[in-house]
Amino acid sequence: MAERPLSRQRPYLLRAMHEWMTDNALTPHVVVDTTVPGVEVPKEHIRENRIVLNVSYAATRALSIGNDHVSFEARFNGVPRNLTIPMDAVLGIYARENGQGMVFSAESEPPPPSDDGPKGDQRPSLRVVK
Repeated sequence: MAERPLSRQRPYLLRAMHEWMTDNALTPHVVVDTTVPGVEVPKEHIRENRIVLNVSYAATRALSIGNDHVSFEARFNGVPRNLTIPMDAVLGIYARENGQGMVFSAESEPPPPSDDGPKGDQRPSLRVVK
């Protein structure tokens, strides 16, 4: 029987950090790589292929942090805009007030499944992300 692949960690970590920030009266912001296909954000606010977006409940309407993308409505210069951000485009989340958060990278995704077990001194490891 084939082993089912693990789901991606990024959406779960993003939702957890968003909830933690909200519960602690912090303002969550996400950093988005606007070169990823499918990113729909106001082009006039992009700087060096990045955009930082306030994703607090107060700044968004209909916020959805799904497994494949983040979507919400936000106002830019008083004009409502619908935004869609593929999960691969989310580079990190941080609190505006103190900078605490998490940066996502390719290493934050689970490794592909292998047929053989760990070799030599390979052990699971964690790394601190500030």
